[in-house]
Amino acid sequence: MIDPLEGAAKVESAVLIGVISDAQDEDHVREYLDELEFLATTADIRTLKRFVQRLHRPDGRTYIGSGKLAEIKRWVQENMVDVVIFDDELSPAQQRNLEKALGIAVLDRPRLILDIFARRARTAHAKTQVELARYEYMLPRLTKLWTHLERQRGGTGTRGGAGEKEIETDRRIVRDRIALLKGQLRNIDKQMATQRGNRGKLVRVALVGYTNVGKSTLMNVLSKSDVFAEDKLFATLDTTVRKIVLGNLPFLLSDTVGFIRKLPHQLIESFKSTLDETREADLLIHVVDISHRNFEEQYLTVKQTLSEIGAGTKPMIVVFNKIDAYHPAPFDPHDLSPKRREQYGLEELQHSWMAGMHEEECIFLSAATRRNIETLRKRLYERVKAIHISRYPYESDLLFSDEFLGGDQGS
Repeated sequence: MIDPLEGAAKVESAVLIGVISDAQDEDHVREYLDELEFLATTADIRTLKRFVQRLHRPDGRTYIGSGKLAEIKRWVQENMVDVVIFDDELSPAQQRNLEKALGIAVLDRPRLILDIFARRARTAHAKTQVELARYEYMLPRLTKLWTHLERQRGGTGTRGGAGEKEIETDRRIVRDRIALLKGQLRNIDKQMATQRGNRGKLVRVALVGYTNVGKSTLMNVLSKSDVFAEDKLFATLDTTVRKIVLGNLPFLLSDTVGFIRKLPHQLIESFKSTLDETREADLLIHVVDISHRNFEEQYLTVKQTLSEIGAGTKPMIVVFNKIDAYHPAPFDPHDLSPKRREQYGLEELQHSWMAGMHEEECIFLSAATRRNIETLRKRLYERVKAIHISRYPYESDLLFSDEFLGGDQGS
């Protein structure tokens, strides 16, 4: 069994499980499994096979039916699989029943995401946030079979009376650790709030979006800095803030952690201080990967998450990134059926629903090739300038005596 505090680092191979139900159709399940495989790859887990079952609703005991469970058990034993990963969150009872039936470790999507966050955390703040989320995930899943907390008990004085069960001791240790971590986070949150308050009058702009859409690459282009960016999910966990100067106008630009479907609620709660950068921003740049086949759903996921954290009404520029990687599906002009969205060319997309999204402004660009970056810079300058004038009207005459001519610099 995998140590819940060690993560999935020891896992080498896996099979993925998805369920087609009344809540999610076959196309969604297969796309979710593509994402789950990408998550597994990010955690250095090799996917060997996928299993999909159609059910009206997941089984309350084992999530999947007994026949499918027997099929999976035979396959994992024959192929010496290390772990089974479910795309949806399992209840503690479902996870215990599945591990007992299969004889190997069972993870769900939230646990896998938590493990990835644990690997990606670099600063003390991020590590504390992730550790808190993992303990809160682990608490209802403790069983008498897990002895990983034994080394944390210390001397005999830490064990209660003779009648106290090991599981009760484990729960007490975890609850004490959660309380300690929450206290540490409160102190860190106060320090970060002070830091944000000390940034002065500068307008704040935050990059938001689904994970792996190119936020960090865009940050590097706009700020001329070197923020870590790679083609893996959750490459950035810690919020990075840079001072940007466009023309004669300085402002702060922050790169925040990416969102994802089915994000564990423990992470949203423990990362609340990181998300404060988004809540306190004056303007959001919502980055969307237009080359992804389901970018509309990713866009809606981010919009929903922004609403959940209290940032849903923020002024926004929507940036459709990776236009260099966008390739429309073939379309037969003689086909009488309506054109599907994935068959639209870039010009058609720019004149579709995306061009008139309520009050949100849309820009199509490529951060990697810098195509249309100047368009974003100029629009960003105009939006930040308007915010600055409305906030500090008496400084505006001096600051904006020379209009923005397209030059920029990062510092």
